[in-house]
Amino acid sequence: MKHISSLDKIYAFEIVSFFLIIFGIVPRWWALVLACVLVVYSIATSLEDATTLFVRSIPLFIALPITHSFDNFNTWRIVSLVIFLRWAIVQYQKSNLKIQNDNIKIKILFISLLCISAFSIFVAADTMIALKRLIYFINLSFVAIVAYDLIEKHQDYGRRIIQNFIPPLIIVLAVGFFQLASTYFFDIYQFIGFWGSRVQCLQFGSEWCGIAINQGNTWFAYNSFGQINLRMFSLFTDSHTFPMYILMTIPAVFAYASERINFTSLKTAVRTRARLLVLLVPLGFLAAILSNTRGIWLAGWGITLVALVTAIAWHRTVIRYLTGFLIIYLLMFAFVYPLSATPQFHLWAGQATLGSRIHSIIDFSETSNKLRLAIWKASALSTLHHPLLGVGIGNFPSVLGQDISLAKAGSSAHNLYLQIGAELGIPALLIALALLWIIFKRAFDIFKKSSVPFDQLYFGALLIVVPWLYAYLMTDAALFDERAFLMFSILAVTILGYEQIPTSR
Repeated sequence: MKHISSLDKIYAFEIVSFFLIIFGIVPRWWALVLACVLVVYSIATSLEDATTLFVRSIPLFIALPITHSFDNFNTWRIVSLVIFLRWAIVQYQKSNLKIQNDNIKIKILFISLLCISAFSIFVAADTMIALKRLIYFINLSFVAIVAYDLIEKHQDYGRRIIQNFIPPLIIVLAVGFFQLASTYFFDIYQFIGFWGSRVQCLQFGSEWCGIAINQGNTWFAYNSFGQINLRMFSLFTDSHTFPMYILMTIPAVFAYASERINFTSLKTAVRTRARLLVLLVPLGFLAAILSNTRGIWLAGWGITLVALVTAIAWHRTVIRYLTGFLIIYLLMFAFVYPLSATPQFHLWAGQATLGSRIHSIIDFSETSNKLRLAIWKASALSTLHHPLLGVGIGNFPSVLGQDISLAKAGSSAHNLYLQIGAELGIPALLIALALLWIIFKRAFDIFKKSSVPFDQLYFGALLIVVPWLYAYLMTDAALFDERAFLMFSILAVTILGYEQIPTSR
Protein backbone atom coordinates (compact mmCIF):
# COMPACT_ATOMS: atom_id res chain seq x y z
CA MET A 1 0.00 0.00 0.00
CA LYS A 2 1.36 3.39 -1.02
CA HIS A 3 2.33 5.66 1.87
CA ILE A 4 0.21 8.80 2.12
CA SER A 5 2.40 11.79 2.91
CA SER A 6 1.54 14.37 5.54
CA LEU A 7 1.23 16.92 2.74
CA ASP A 8 -1.48 14.84 1.04
CA LYS A 9 -3.31 14.37 4.35
CA ILE A 10 -3.32 18.11 5.05
CA TYR A 11 -4.43 18.81 1.47
CA ALA A 12 -7.28 16.31 1.79
CA PHE A 13 -8.31 17.98 5.06
CA GLU A 14 -8.21 21.36 3.31
CA ILE A 15 -10.35 20.18 0.39
CA VAL A 16 -13.00 18.61 2.64
CA SER A 17 -13.06 21.63 4.96
CA PHE A 18 -13.26 24.06 2.06
CA PHE A 19 -16.33 22.47 0.49
CA LEU A 20 -18.06 21.93 3.83
CA ILE A 21 -17.61 25.66 4.51
CA ILE A 22 -18.66 27.10 1.14
CA PHE A 23 -21.71 24.84 0.90
CA GLY A 24 -22.76 25.91 4.40
CA ILE A 25 -22.54 22.43 5.91
CA VAL A 26 -20.24 23.54 8.75
CA PRO A 27 -20.13 26.99 10.38
CA ARG A 28 -17.94 29.57 8.71
CA TRP A 29 -15.71 29.86 11.78
CA TRP A 30 -14.24 26.52 10.68
CA ALA A 31 -12.22 28.59 8.17
CA LEU A 32 -10.22 29.88 11.16
CA VAL A 33 -9.46 26.30 12.20
CA LEU A 34 -8.42 25.48 8.63
CA ALA A 35 -6.16 28.55 8.53
CA CYS A 36 -4.51 27.52 11.80
CA VAL A 37 -3.86 24.03 10.45
CA LEU A 38 -2.28 25.45 7.27
CA VAL A 39 -0.13 27.88 9.27
CA VAL A 40 1.05 25.21 11.71
CA TYR A 41 1.85 22.85 8.86
CA SER A 42 3.74 25.61 7.00
CA ILE A 43 5.86 26.18 10.10
CA ALA A 44 6.43 22.53 11.01
CA THR A 45 7.17 21.03 7.59
CA SER A 46 9.98 21.72 5.12
CA LEU A 47 9.92 24.88 3.02
CA GLU A 48 9.55 22.69 -0.07
CA ASP A 49 6.41 21.00 1.25
CA ALA A 50 4.94 24.26 2.56
CA THR A 51 5.42 25.93 -0.83
CA THR A 52 4.02 22.91 -2.66
CA LEU A 53 0.87 22.94 -0.52
CA PHE A 54 0.49 26.67 -1.15
CA VAL A 55 0.63 26.10 -4.92
CA ARG A 56 -2.01 23.38 -4.68
CA SER A 57 -4.22 25.60 -2.53
CA ILE A 58 -4.40 28.72 -4.72
CA PRO A 59 -8.05 28.18 -5.81
CA LEU A 60 -9.03 26.94 -2.34
CA PHE A 61 -7.84 29.75 -0.10
CA ILE A 62 -10.81 31.12 1.80
CA ALA A 63 -11.63 34.44 3.47
CA LEU A 64 -11.54 34.50 7.27
CA PRO A 65 -14.53 35.67 9.36
CA ILE A 66 -12.41 37.72 11.77
CA THR A 67 -15.32 39.99 12.70
CA HIS A 68 -18.83 40.51 11.35
CA SER A 69 -17.73 43.60 9.39
CA PHE A 70 -14.22 42.37 8.53
CA ASP A 71 -14.59 38.94 6.93
CA ASN A 72 -12.68 39.24 3.66
CA PHE A 73 -9.07 38.85 4.86
CA ASN A 74 -7.91 35.80 2.93
CA THR A 75 -5.98 32.84 4.28
CA TRP A 76 -3.31 33.06 1.58
CA ARG A 77 -2.10 36.37 3.02
CA ILE A 78 -1.15 34.76 6.33
CA VAL A 79 0.24 31.51 4.91
CA SER A 80 2.38 33.33 2.32
CA LEU A 81 3.79 35.61 5.03
CA VAL A 82 4.67 32.61 7.22
CA ILE A 83 6.44 30.84 4.35
CA PHE A 84 8.34 33.99 3.38
CA LEU A 85 9.44 34.73 6.96
CA ARG A 86 10.66 31.15 7.38
CA TRP A 87 12.69 31.49 4.20
CA ALA A 88 14.04 34.94 5.19
CA ILE A 89 15.17 33.65 8.59
CA VAL A 90 17.04 30.78 6.92
CA GLN A 91 18.69 33.20 4.49
CA TYR A 92 19.65 35.51 7.35
CA GLN A 93 21.19 32.64 9.30
CA LYS A 94 23.22 31.74 6.24
CA SER A 95 24.08 35.43 5.66
CA ASN A 96 22.55 35.01 2.21
CA LEU A 97 20.11 37.95 2.03
CA LYS A 98 22.24 39.93 -0.44
CA ILE A 99 21.17 39.93 -4.07
CA GLN A 100 22.91 37.15 -5.94
CA ASN A 101 24.48 37.85 -9.33
CA ASP A 102 22.49 35.18 -11.16
CA ASN A 103 19.56 36.55 -13.16
CA ILE A 104 20.58 40.02 -11.94
CA LYS A 105 18.73 41.73 -14.79
CA ILE A 106 15.40 40.29 -13.68
CA LYS A 107 16.00 41.26 -10.07
CA ILE A 108 16.93 44.84 -11.00
CA LEU A 109 13.80 45.17 -13.14
CA PHE A 110 11.61 43.75 -10.39
CA ILE A 111 13.08 46.07 -7.73
CA SER A 112 12.79 49.06 -10.10
CA LEU A 113 9.10 48.29 -10.65
CA LEU A 114 8.61 48.03 -6.90
CA CYS A 115 10.32 51.40 -6.35
CA ILE A 116 8.20 53.14 -9.00
CA SER A 117 5.07 51.65 -7.41
CA ALA A 118 6.16 53.02 -4.03
CA PHE A 119 6.91 56.50 -5.43
CA SER A 120 3.53 56.57 -7.19
CA ILE A 121 1.86 56.63 -3.77
CA PHE A 122 2.92 60.28 -3.43
CA VAL A 123 0.96 61.31 -6.54
CA ALA A 124 -2.11 59.19 -5.81
CA ALA A 125 -5.43 60.87 -5.10
CA ASP A 126 -6.06 58.30 -2.37
CA THR A 127 -2.73 57.50 -0.71
CA MET A 128 -4.23 54.93 1.67
CA ILE A 129 -5.69 52.90 -1.21
CA ALA A 130 -2.33 53.14 -3.00
CA LEU A 131 -0.42 51.97 0.08
CA LYS A 132 -2.80 49.04 0.58
CA ARG A 133 -2.42 48.09 -3.07
CA LEU A 134 1.37 48.12 -2.83
CA ILE A 135 1.26 45.92 0.27
CA TYR A 136 -1.17 43.63 -1.56
CA PHE A 137 1.25 43.07 -4.45
CA ILE A 138 4.21 42.58 -2.12
CA ASN A 139 2.18 40.00 -0.20
CA LEU A 140 1.28 38.29 -3.49
CA SER A 141 4.98 38.01 -4.39
CA PHE A 142 6.19 36.32 -1.19
CA VAL A 143 5.73 32.68 -2.17
CA ALA A 144 6.99 33.28 -5.72
CA ILE A 145 10.27 34.61 -4.25
CA VAL A 146 10.62 31.51 -2.08
CA ALA A 147 9.70 29.15 -4.93
CA TYR A 148 12.22 30.85 -7.22
CA ASP A 149 15.00 30.30 -4.70
CA LEU A 150 14.01 26.67 -4.11
CA ILE A 151 13.84 25.89 -7.83
CA GLU A 152 17.28 27.42 -8.41
CA LYS A 153 18.86 25.45 -5.58
CA HIS A 154 17.13 22.09 -5.97
CA GLN A 155 17.16 20.69 -9.48
CA ASP A 156 14.06 18.50 -9.15
CA TYR A 157 11.88 20.94 -7.26
CA GLY A 158 10.83 22.81 -10.39
CA ARG A 159 9.37 19.63 -11.81
CA ARG A 160 7.63 18.91 -8.52
CA ILE A 161 5.99 22.33 -8.47
CA ILE A 162 4.83 21.88 -12.06
CA GLN A 163 3.23 18.50 -11.33
CA ASN A 164 1.37 20.03 -8.41
CA PHE A 165 -0.50 22.37 -10.75
CA ILE A 166 -2.66 19.39 -11.73
CA PRO A 167 -4.68 18.56 -8.54
CA PRO A 168 -6.24 22.04 -8.22
CA LEU A 169 -6.95 22.06 -11.97
CA ILE A 170 -9.01 18.88 -11.55
CA ILE A 171 -10.93 20.50 -8.70
CA VAL A 172 -11.78 23.75 -10.50
CA LEU A 173 -12.85 21.87 -13.64
CA ALA A 174 -15.10 19.55 -11.62
CA VAL A 175 -16.72 22.51 -9.88
CA GLY A 176 -17.09 24.36 -13.19
CA PHE A 177 -19.01 21.55 -14.85
CA PHE A 178 -21.07 21.02 -11.68
CA GLN A 179 -21.89 24.71 -11.92
CA LEU A 180 -22.99 24.27 -15.53
CA ALA A 181 -25.17 21.31 -14.56
CA SER A 182 -26.80 23.39 -11.82
CA THR A 183 -28.21 25.78 -14.43
CA TYR A 184 -30.50 23.01 -15.66
CA PHE A 185 -32.08 22.63 -12.22
CA PHE A 186 -32.01 26.21 -10.90
CA ASP A 187 -33.74 29.23 -12.29
CA ILE A 188 -31.56 32.33 -12.42
CA TYR A 189 -32.72 33.61 -9.03
CA GLN A 190 -32.00 30.28 -7.34
CA PHE A 191 -28.60 30.21 -9.09
CA ILE A 192 -27.65 33.66 -7.77
CA GLY A 193 -28.98 32.73 -4.35
CA PHE A 194 -26.85 29.58 -4.20
CA TRP A 195 -23.61 30.67 -5.91
CA GLY A 196 -23.76 34.34 -4.96
CA SER A 197 -25.47 34.67 -1.60
CA ARG A 198 -24.12 31.41 -0.23
CA VAL A 199 -20.99 29.99 -1.93
CA GLN A 200 -19.18 33.20 -2.79
CA CYS A 201 -20.22 34.94 0.44
CA LEU A 202 -18.73 32.10 2.43
CA GLN A 203 -15.68 31.85 0.14
CA PHE A 204 -14.74 35.53 -0.27
CA GLY A 205 -16.63 37.42 2.44
CA SER A 206 -19.62 39.74 2.53
CA GLU A 207 -17.88 42.69 0.84
CA TRP A 208 -17.31 40.79 -2.41
CA CYS A 209 -20.69 39.10 -2.07
CA GLY A 210 -22.38 42.51 -1.93
CA ILE A 211 -20.45 43.71 -4.98
CA ALA A 212 -21.25 40.58 -7.00
CA ILE A 213 -24.95 40.62 -6.21
CA ASN A 214 -25.72 44.35 -6.05
CA GLN A 215 -23.12 46.08 -8.27
CA GLY A 216 -22.55 43.53 -10.99
CA ASN A 217 -20.72 40.36 -11.94
CA THR A 218 -19.55 38.56 -15.08
CA TRP A 219 -21.42 35.33 -14.46
CA PHE A 220 -23.92 35.61 -17.31
CA ALA A 221 -23.92 36.26 -21.06
CA TYR A 222 -26.92 38.14 -22.37
CA ASN A 223 -27.72 37.97 -26.10
CA SER A 224 -30.03 39.80 -28.43
CA PHE A 225 -32.52 36.90 -28.41
CA GLY A 226 -33.34 37.38 -24.75
CA GLN A 227 -31.47 34.33 -23.53
CA ILE A 228 -29.27 34.27 -20.44
CA ASN A 229 -26.39 31.79 -20.40
CA LEU A 230 -23.87 30.87 -17.77
CA ARG A 231 -20.33 32.18 -18.10
CA MET A 232 -18.57 29.45 -16.17
CA PHE A 233 -16.50 30.85 -13.29
CA SER A 234 -16.08 27.84 -10.97
CA LEU A 235 -14.33 28.80 -7.70
CA PHE A 236 -13.19 32.20 -9.00
CA THR A 237 -14.79 35.60 -8.54
CA ASP A 238 -15.44 36.04 -12.24
CA SER A 239 -15.39 34.41 -15.64
CA HIS A 240 -12.11 36.09 -16.63
CA THR A 241 -9.69 34.67 -14.08
CA PHE A 242 -11.14 31.16 -14.40
CA PRO A 243 -9.99 30.51 -18.01
CA MET A 244 -6.65 32.20 -17.26
CA TYR A 245 -6.04 29.74 -14.44
CA ILE A 246 -6.91 26.82 -16.74
CA LEU A 247 -4.48 28.00 -19.42
CA MET A 248 -1.67 28.44 -16.90
CA THR A 249 -2.06 24.89 -15.57
CA ILE A 250 -2.57 23.02 -18.86
CA PRO A 251 1.19 22.88 -19.73
CA ALA A 252 1.69 20.80 -16.56
CA VAL A 253 -0.88 18.30 -17.85
CA PHE A 254 0.99 17.95 -21.14
CA ALA A 255 4.31 17.47 -19.34
CA TYR A 256 3.07 14.85 -16.90
CA ALA A 257 0.60 12.96 -19.10
CA SER A 258 2.74 12.71 -22.23
CA GLU A 259 6.33 12.54 -20.93
CA ARG A 260 6.61 8.82 -21.78
CA ILE A 261 5.74 9.37 -25.43
CA ASN A 262 8.41 8.78 -28.05
CA PHE A 263 8.83 11.98 -30.06
CA THR A 264 11.14 10.61 -32.74
CA SER A 265 8.34 11.26 -35.23
CA LEU A 266 4.81 12.67 -35.17
CA LYS A 267 3.38 9.31 -36.22
CA THR A 268 5.09 7.55 -33.32
CA ALA A 269 4.01 10.26 -30.87
CA VAL A 270 0.35 10.08 -31.91
CA ARG A 271 0.29 6.29 -31.69
CA THR A 272 1.83 6.19 -28.23
CA ARG A 273 -0.72 6.20 -25.44
CA ALA A 274 -0.46 9.06 -22.97
CA ARG A 275 -1.71 8.95 -19.39
CA LEU A 276 -5.47 9.36 -19.09
CA LEU A 277 -4.89 12.72 -17.45
CA VAL A 278 -4.30 14.11 -20.93
CA LEU A 279 -8.12 14.23 -21.17
CA LEU A 280 -7.90 17.26 -18.90
CA VAL A 281 -6.63 19.23 -21.91
CA PRO A 282 -9.83 19.09 -24.03
CA LEU A 283 -11.94 19.43 -20.88
CA GLY A 284 -9.91 22.49 -19.92
CA PHE A 285 -10.32 24.00 -23.38
CA LEU A 286 -14.08 23.38 -23.24
CA ALA A 287 -14.34 25.00 -19.80
CA ALA A 288 -12.33 28.02 -21.01
CA ILE A 289 -14.69 28.37 -23.96
CA LEU A 290 -17.75 28.01 -21.71
CA SER A 291 -16.49 30.94 -19.66
CA ASN A 292 -17.83 32.89 -22.66
CA THR A 293 -14.84 35.23 -22.37
CA ARG A 294 -14.53 36.67 -25.85
CA GLY A 295 -10.94 37.83 -25.34
CA ILE A 296 -9.92 34.24 -24.53
CA TRP A 297 -11.67 33.02 -27.67
CA LEU A 298 -10.10 35.66 -29.91
CA ALA A 299 -6.59 35.21 -28.49
CA GLY A 300 -6.96 31.43 -28.81
CA TRP A 301 -7.89 31.65 -32.48
CA GLY A 302 -4.91 33.87 -33.17
CA ILE A 303 -2.49 31.60 -31.30
CA THR A 304 -3.88 28.54 -33.11
CA LEU A 305 -3.18 30.19 -36.46
CA VAL A 306 0.36 31.13 -35.43
CA ALA A 307 0.97 27.62 -34.05
CA LEU A 308 -0.21 26.00 -37.28
CA VAL A 309 2.16 28.13 -39.34
CA THR A 310 5.00 27.41 -36.89
CA ALA A 311 4.31 23.67 -36.94
CA ILE A 312 4.57 23.67 -40.73
CA ALA A 313 7.74 25.77 -40.82
CA TRP A 314 9.51 24.26 -37.77
CA HIS A 315 10.09 20.54 -38.10
CA ARG A 316 9.95 19.72 -34.40
CA THR A 317 7.71 16.85 -33.36
CA VAL A 318 6.75 18.22 -29.96
CA ILE A 319 5.47 21.47 -31.49
CA ARG A 320 3.39 19.55 -34.00
CA TYR A 321 2.05 17.27 -31.29
CA LEU A 322 0.99 20.23 -29.15
CA THR A 323 -0.51 22.05 -32.13
CA GLY A 324 -2.76 19.06 -32.70
CA PHE A 325 -4.44 19.85 -29.38
CA LEU A 326 -5.17 23.37 -30.59
CA ILE A 327 -7.20 21.78 -33.36
CA ILE A 328 -9.13 20.08 -30.56
CA TYR A 329 -9.61 23.54 -29.02
CA LEU A 330 -11.31 24.70 -32.21
CA LEU A 331 -13.45 21.54 -32.32
CA MET A 332 -14.60 22.17 -28.75
CA PHE A 333 -16.65 25.11 -30.03
CA ALA A 334 -19.00 22.55 -31.56
CA PHE A 335 -20.12 21.66 -28.03
CA VAL A 336 -20.96 25.23 -27.08
CA TYR A 337 -24.24 25.46 -29.01
CA PRO A 338 -25.78 22.22 -27.66
CA LEU A 339 -24.92 23.28 -24.12
CA SER A 340 -26.06 26.87 -24.59
CA ALA A 341 -29.24 26.11 -26.55
CA THR A 342 -30.74 24.09 -23.69
CA PRO A 343 -33.32 26.18 -21.78
CA GLN A 344 -31.00 27.22 -18.99
CA PHE A 345 -32.55 29.09 -16.07
CA HIS A 346 -35.97 28.08 -17.50
CA LEU A 347 -35.90 31.10 -19.80
CA TRP A 348 -36.49 31.17 -23.54
CA ALA A 349 -33.63 29.56 -25.43
CA GLY A 350 -34.36 29.97 -29.06
CA GLN A 351 -31.68 30.76 -31.58
CA ALA A 352 -27.96 30.07 -31.73
CA THR A 353 -26.12 31.94 -29.03
CA LEU A 354 -22.60 31.03 -30.14
CA GLY A 355 -22.90 32.91 -33.42
CA SER A 356 -24.27 36.03 -31.77
CA ARG A 357 -21.54 35.90 -29.13
CA ILE A 358 -18.82 35.59 -31.78
CA HIS A 359 -20.36 38.35 -33.88
CA SER A 360 -20.34 40.66 -30.85
CA ILE A 361 -16.52 40.53 -30.83
CA ILE A 362 -16.33 42.67 -33.95
CA ASP A 363 -19.54 44.65 -33.38
CA PHE A 364 -18.22 48.05 -32.33
CA SER A 365 -21.74 49.35 -31.80
CA GLU A 366 -22.27 46.77 -29.05
CA THR A 367 -22.49 48.47 -25.64
CA SER A 368 -19.64 46.53 -24.01
CA ASN A 369 -17.30 47.17 -26.95
CA LYS A 370 -18.14 50.90 -27.12
CA LEU A 371 -17.50 51.27 -23.40
CA ARG A 372 -14.23 49.35 -23.64
CA LEU A 373 -12.97 51.56 -26.48
CA ALA A 374 -13.83 54.69 -24.49
CA ILE A 375 -11.96 53.34 -21.43
CA TRP A 376 -8.91 52.47 -23.56
CA LYS A 377 -8.85 56.00 -24.96
CA ALA A 378 -9.15 57.56 -21.50
CA SER A 379 -6.39 55.27 -20.17
CA ALA A 380 -4.01 56.12 -23.01
CA LEU A 381 -4.63 59.87 -22.60
CA SER A 382 -4.10 59.61 -18.84
CA THR A 383 -0.78 57.84 -19.40
CA LEU A 384 0.35 60.65 -21.68
CA HIS A 385 -0.75 63.28 -19.15
CA HIS A 386 1.00 61.50 -16.26
CA PRO A 387 3.95 59.78 -17.98
CA LEU A 388 6.35 59.35 -15.05
CA LEU A 389 4.31 57.93 -12.14
CA GLY A 390 0.79 57.70 -13.52
CA VAL A 391 -2.18 58.45 -11.25
CA GLY A 392 -0.84 56.19 -8.49
CA ILE A 393 -1.01 52.47 -7.87
CA GLY A 394 -4.56 51.28 -7.15
CA ASN A 395 -6.05 54.62 -8.20
CA PHE A 396 -7.22 53.71 -11.71
CA PRO A 397 -10.88 54.76 -11.15
CA SER A 398 -9.68 58.38 -11.00
CA VAL A 399 -8.76 58.06 -14.69
CA LEU A 400 -12.47 57.65 -15.43
CA GLY A 401 -13.59 60.19 -12.85
CA GLN A 402 -15.00 57.45 -10.63
CA ASP A 403 -14.84 56.92 -6.89
CA ILE A 404 -11.57 55.14 -6.00
CA SER A 405 -13.49 52.48 -4.05
CA LEU A 406 -14.89 51.16 -7.34
CA ALA A 407 -11.53 49.46 -7.98
CA LYS A 408 -12.84 46.60 -5.85
CA ALA A 409 -15.95 46.40 -8.01
CA GLY A 410 -13.89 45.84 -11.15
CA SER A 411 -13.17 49.34 -12.43
CA SER A 412 -10.18 48.81 -14.72
CA ALA A 413 -8.69 49.70 -18.08
CA HIS A 414 -9.78 46.33 -19.53
CA ASN A 415 -6.21 46.13 -20.77
CA LEU A 416 -3.33 45.12 -18.51
CA TYR A 417 -0.78 47.25 -20.36
CA LEU A 418 -2.89 50.40 -20.37
CA GLN A 419 -3.72 49.82 -16.70
CA ILE A 420 -0.03 49.69 -15.77
CA GLY A 421 0.70 52.78 -17.86
CA ALA A 422 -2.21 54.73 -16.39
CA GLU A 423 -1.48 53.79 -12.75
CA LEU A 424 2.35 53.79 -12.77
CA GLY A 425 3.49 55.65 -15.88
CA ILE A 426 5.49 54.83 -18.98
CA PRO A 427 8.78 53.71 -17.27
CA ALA A 428 6.85 51.12 -15.24
CA LEU A 429 5.05 49.94 -18.37
CA LEU A 430 8.36 49.46 -20.19
CA ILE A 431 9.77 47.50 -17.24
CA ALA A 432 6.67 45.30 -17.07
CA LEU A 433 6.90 44.62 -20.82
CA ALA A 434 10.58 43.74 -20.43
CA LEU A 435 9.79 41.27 -17.64
CA LEU A 436 7.00 39.66 -19.68
CA TRP A 437 9.34 39.36 -22.67
CA ILE A 438 12.10 37.79 -20.55
CA ILE A 439 9.64 35.19 -19.22
CA PHE A 440 8.64 34.16 -22.75
CA LYS A 441 12.22 34.27 -24.06
CA ARG A 442 13.48 32.06 -21.22
CA ALA A 443 10.75 29.50 -21.92
CA PHE A 444 11.75 29.51 -25.60
CA ASP A 445 15.46 29.11 -24.80
CA ILE A 446 14.85 26.20 -22.41
CA PHE A 447 12.61 24.49 -24.95
CA LYS A 448 15.26 24.78 -27.68
CA LYS A 449 18.02 23.34 -25.46
CA SER A 450 16.08 20.59 -23.69
CA SER A 451 16.22 16.94 -24.66
CA VAL A 452 14.06 15.72 -21.74
CA PRO A 453 10.43 14.97 -22.81
CA PHE A 454 8.93 16.46 -19.62
CA ASP A 455 10.76 19.75 -20.17
CA GLN A 456 10.10 19.79 -23.90
CA LEU A 457 6.38 19.33 -23.35
CA TYR A 458 6.06 21.82 -20.51
CA PHE A 459 8.04 24.61 -22.12
CA GLY A 460 6.69 23.82 -25.58
CA ALA A 461 3.16 24.22 -24.22
CA LEU A 462 4.22 27.46 -22.53
CA LEU A 463 5.21 28.81 -25.95
CA ILE A 464 1.52 28.50 -26.78
CA VAL A 465 -0.06 29.45 -23.46
CA VAL A 466 2.09 32.46 -22.52
CA PRO A 467 1.43 34.40 -25.77
CA TRP A 468 -2.23 33.39 -25.45
CA LEU A 469 -2.33 35.03 -22.02
CA TYR A 470 -0.39 38.08 -23.18
CA ALA A 471 -2.79 38.56 -26.09
CA TYR A 472 -5.84 38.12 -23.87
CA LEU A 473 -4.52 40.72 -21.43
CA MET A 474 -4.88 43.29 -24.19
CA THR A 475 -8.62 43.06 -23.47
CA ASP A 476 -8.56 42.61 -19.70
CA ALA A 477 -6.53 43.40 -16.58
CA ALA A 478 -7.67 40.25 -14.76
CA LEU A 479 -4.06 39.27 -13.99
CA PHE A 480 -4.29 41.59 -10.98
CA ASP A 481 -6.89 39.33 -9.36
CA GLU A 482 -5.23 37.57 -6.42
CA ARG A 483 -5.64 33.99 -7.68
CA ALA A 484 -4.57 34.83 -11.21
CA PHE A 485 -1.56 36.80 -9.97
CA LEU A 486 -0.50 34.08 -7.52
CA MET A 487 -0.68 31.45 -10.24
CA PHE A 488 1.12 33.58 -12.83
CA SER A 489 3.91 34.46 -10.40
CA ILE A 490 4.50 30.76 -9.67
CA LEU A 491 4.33 29.98 -13.39
CA ALA A 492 6.90 32.71 -14.05
CA VAL A 493 9.38 31.40 -11.49
CA THR A 494 9.11 27.84 -12.85
CA ILE A 495 10.51 29.41 -16.02
CA LEU A 496 13.01 31.85 -14.54
CA GLY A 497 14.34 29.42 -11.92
CA TYR A 498 14.29 26.41 -14.24
CA GLU A 499 16.62 28.23 -16.60
CA GLN A 500 19.52 27.32 -14.32
CA ILE A 501 18.74 23.57 -14.32
CA PRO A 502 20.77 21.29 -16.62
CA THR A 503 18.50 19.81 -19.27
CA SER A 504 20.40 16.54 -19.41
CA ARG A 505 19.34 15.34 -15.97
